[in-house]
Amino acid sequence: MQGSGYRPELRRTLGLRDLVVYGLVFMVPIAPFGIFGSVYTSSGGMVALAYAVGMVAMLFTAASYAQMVKAFPLAGSVYNYAGRGIGAPVGFLAGWAILLDYLLVPSLLYLIASVAMHATVPAIPVWVWLIGFVLFNTIVNVYGIKMTARITLVMLVGEAIVLVVFLAAAALALLDGRGHGSVWSPVFNSATFTSAVVFGAVSVAVLSFLGFDGISMLAEENRGGAGQIGKAMLAALGLAGLLFIAQTWVAALLVPDPAGLLANGDPDGVAFYDAAKVAGGSWLATLTAVATAIAWGVANSMVAQVATSRLLFAMARDRQLPKFLRKVSIKHGVPANAILLTAVLSVAIGLYMAWRSDGIALLSSLINFGALCAFLVLHVAVVWHYVVRNKSRNLWSHLLLPAAGFAVLMYVVINANVAAQRLALIWLGVGVLVLAGLYAAGRRPTLSGMTASASKDAA
Repeated sequence: MQGSGYRPELRRTLGLRDLVVYGLVFMVPIAPFGIFGSVYTSSGGMVALAYAVGMVAMLFTAASYAQMVKAFPLAGSVYNYAGRGIGAPVGFLAGWAILLDYLLVPSLLYLIASVAMHATVPAIPVWVWLIGFVLFNTIVNVYGIKMTARITLVMLVGEAIVLVVFLAAAALALLDGRGHGSVWSPVFNSATFTSAVVFGAVSVAVLSFLGFDGISMLAEENRGGAGQIGKAMLAALGLAGLLFIAQTWVAALLVPDPAGLLANGDPDGVAFYDAAKVAGGSWLATLTAVATAIAWGVANSMVAQVATSRLLFAMARDRQLPKFLRKVSIKHGVPANAILLTAVLSVAIGLYMAWRSDGIALLSSLINFGALCAFLVLHVAVVWHYVVRNKSRNLWSHLLLPAAGFAVLMYVVINANVAAQRLALIWLGVGVLVLAGLYAAGRRPTLSGMTASASKDAA
């Protein structure tokens, strides 16, 4: 922190376990429950393969995060790493790109959870559930990061229990002969396989992985050093990826009407619950649906609000967003104003998207594309900072791995939803205009301590 030019403001209270739990909760170990049908359809039934490829792509990205957090152990994620690794204007645009992800993620989570709860309790409208979820999470997050960590740990244990119950029931159902197709069909189907199909599905499946990068937002609240951030990211990503592959593999074998799902898609988002019903009956379908609502509406959205507020705080600290967002609560040691703004935006965006018939699909596409663009810049930042600027000879970590990660993600982006590509490019265009406005106002983007020797030594 001293080498970066900032004085410590956030409290260092989190250990390795807290960070791994945070990452797992953000990714949601049962995340595929909610988007299983979409991934199944877009992958031609090879849903487990889509998640496996997505995990590999994100492992490359996590490796680049681990390298950059060693050099710049600060809150702000890609914003800080691109800004300090390449240049402040690039950092602003990278931060702007991933801001699309972070601003929309809480709204998507609240919306999916509220729709699920409304389906379970129709007497309570979607908007009431949404506002209730937002209020609860905001109160917890304003109280302090340690309270957030404790509550999310309880949530994680609950999700793990539901997942174990589902996997056990699914295994028994498969042994009882209730499955469809070859055991390997969720990994490879010669009738539907093309690289474009698989990577197009990865662009959807990657939504389940988004959140591991949120661990880097807690770099200034971590008490174990920069290396601990990288370890936590890799551990959380690896564990979540294996869980995603396992649950989607068995669910794909239990889909009651595979041909119908491939032909008609899953507009109501119930494909996973249909598979759960085959595995264990109506009680298991209800259990997995309610678990999804609680996981997305409380646990995941709670940590999403944390990550979003830290990004707003980091950009405001560098005078690239309004300064009121950098205010830190003296009592609780958290960026209170950024947390409150995140809550307000979540309600506004969530209610608007609830009114649209395509709200969930539109939010998902925008979130994925914004994050993937930011990850591409991250890989470039590793090469530029270590190899170009500091002449690193560790070509494996500082050139080959980020280059491979860039290549995989670029292919995913190329095969992503066209509408998402267009809307995200519009968002980036707005970011360019905002950047131009900053220059015109004499507020050229700068980051404190960019030439500090401490950052060079870290390379």
